[in-house]
Amino acid sequence: MSDPIITMRGVNKWYGKYHALRDVNFSVKQGERIVICGPSGSGKSTLIRTLNWLEAHQEGTITIDDIELHPKMRKIDQVRMEVGMVFQHFNLFPHMSVLENLMFAPIWVRGLSEPEAREIAMTYLERVHIPEHAEKYPGQLSGGQQQRVAIARALCMNPKVMLFDEPTSALDPEMVSEVLDVMTELARDGMTMVCVTHEMGFAKAVADRVIFMDAGEIIEEADPHNFFDAPQNERTKAFLGQILQH
Repeated sequence: MSDPIITMRGVNKWYGKYHALRDVNFSVKQGERIVICGPSGSGKSTLIRTLNWLEAHQEGTITIDDIELHPKMRKIDQVRMEVGMVFQHFNLFPHMSVLENLMFAPIWVRGLSEPEAREIAMTYLERVHIPEHAEKYPGQLSGGQQQRVAIARALCMNPKVMLFDEPTSALDPEMVSEVLDVMTELARDGMTMVCVTHEMGFAKAVADRVIFMDAGEIIEEADPHNFFDAPQNERTKAFLGQILQH
């Protein structure tokens, strides 16, 4: 493994008086797969959204691929090109076909020609197992299919890191596995991933490290074996006891 591609040091964030992130120290090496879990309001989504400056932090340093994120930076678009993000609610353009959704950023941000962008788009639609839906619109697809389109759209930018913010929480239960299967394939192909999720089976199967957050802090982090079989913190034990019952 190489030097970290993501580094957070002493990161704090507030929303008014609410302390959302508290002295967070965190790093990810190229090729690592990190799962972040914790109760609602624990800071998981805030943490992951600071990694491409969708949320600004007030204290500490965040470095992505040797570029530090800060209010006066001029390279945020460069960072976002290298950091793909998949959201809870898909965020697809409803007036564009699936293919047009995938081609948009490679053409307008990366400067690819339309034929180049189309070829890349079809490659990734095949990778997420829905090339037959290329000409459909998002509203014609199931939630699971839309989320796979969203994953393919992020991959079309050839990112160095993929961020997933609770990508299955808005899906019906029968659609969850089709999205997790695609994410598992990406992990096994060596994609650097940071994933906020409650899907503990996914964490056990693919994570190099599992991080537990509560009240804006990283409470515990360990490899999946130690995290699930021998958690050290009482809050971690209580969380696992509750979530693994469901």
